[in-house]
Amino acid sequence: MSTTETSEPTADGTEPVGDPAMPLTVSDAALATVLDVRAGEDDPANTALRVEITGSNMTDFVYALDLIPVEEKGQDDLVYHQGDHGELTVIVPALSAENMIGAVLDVPSNSAAGGLVIRNPNTPDPLAGLDIDLSGELPQKVQAVLDQAVNPALASHGGYANLVNIEGTVVYVTMGGGCQGCAASAMTLRDGIKSMLLNALPEITDVQDATDHAAGENPFYT
Repeated sequence: MSTTETSEPTADGTEPVGDPAMPLTVSDAALATVLDVRAGEDDPANTALRVEITGSNMTDFVYALDLIPVEEKGQDDLVYHQGDHGELTVIVPALSAENMIGAVLDVPSNSAAGGLVIRNPNTPDPLAGLDIDLSGELPQKVQAVLDQAVNPALASHGGYANLVNIEGTVVYVTMGGGCQGCAASAMTLRDGIKSMLLNALPEITDVQDATDHAAGENPFYT
């Protein structure tokens, strides 16, 4: 079952409700889609939708959605029902629940896109689990964050970011590899790289993309 992640409002206009006992709610439109797919299972009535956070991609969580027999739920999983008559059993693993409170499973705003989306008000901590040495001058600190946090995340997409200049408290970076010329690179910089650098280094006030994305191999700064 395919999903994407976005912070858009729900397609049917409902607002996410934060309930730790029911961290993920299912919109009416998504419910109809899931029930339609579930109808093809051998025992639909005893088949649940399991939603788990499996990782993150700098700015959003990555999810796995599966239809499984209800009896295969884990001992600590949250189990609850969605729909006016409780038609759908939802299973959320305990380790995923906290980061899904207020999330909504919905259909895409663009009906032609197909699949389902999870609109989650929660975002991953881009520096969680990292022990970065932030000693030295600002350029050294910025480079440490790029080397140990930003570029490992970008590497999975074939990209990387380079520090090219610092003017006062404004950091300028270029993006290369799969990030140069990518239509999503501006969002990656704004929501990912910028978030990491500002969180790690409060003395920074802004991060600017100095890449010439139209020039292929030739960024503005060399």
